[in-house]
Amino acid sequence: MSLFYNKYRVESTRLRSWDYSSSAAYFVTLCTFNKEQYFGSITNEKIHWSPLGIVANDCWLAIPQHFPFVDVDVFTVMPNHVHGIIGINRTFDNQKEQSGSSFGPQSKNLGSIMLGYKIGVTNYANENNIVFKWQPRFHDHIILNEEEYLKIRNYIITNPQRWQEDKFYRK
Repeated sequence: MSLFYNKYRVESTRLRSWDYSSSAAYFVTLCTFNKEQYFGSITNEKIHWSPLGIVANDCWLAIPQHFPFVDVDVFTVMPNHVHGIIGINRTFDNQKEQSGSSFGPQSKNLGSIMLGYKIGVTNYANENNIVFKWQPRFHDHIILNEEEYLKIRNYIITNPQRWQEDKFYRK
């Protein structure tokens, strides 16, 4: 931990040398607060989403509507976390900027995309009187090659089958 304005703060887990608005594929994991199972349950290796789980799924699919320079790849909404692969495509973004549409600089990075997703799910919960909270922050991994991509993709797809062995599993 370090001091910032005489207060302790947790250091960023982000890679300091990386521009998180760069074109790349990112593996992200977002967890619910205290790993509470807000999004549903898994029985016989099948996900049974709660109403909030359905919204979490729909909000993930809607990410490109809010961030047109983003592609969503495979993802899964688990009972207490979400895994997914997000692709940032700067070429598409540059074409949009040249045509006159532009986002502010902070709305073009992975953090702002994940914040927007969390806000969408949280807003639904608040509007429907669902007690819900995200764990602060999120985990990310920059996918560097095809082999890594395929391994992560398989991990995401098979996550429900491995639920009881998952590090996020809670009874």
